[in-house]
Amino acid sequence: MDDQVKKPASPLKTCPICGKPQSEATRPFCSSRCRDVDLNRWLKGSYVIPSRDDEADDLE
Repeated sequence: MDDQVKKPASPLKTCPICGKPQSEATRPFCSSRCRDVDLNRWLKGSYVIPSRDDEADDLE
């Protein structure tokens, strides 16, 4: 029972925009700038969930 191996705390995660280490205040981003870049990408429609054209026919 004393043989349990301690796992390290969560591995250092990186910002999805620039790859720098995350900041606690702006997690999962490193800064408010990267957070705003991500928001802008969402608002412009840069992030799209791929779908097929025939899926619309399945709903009818």
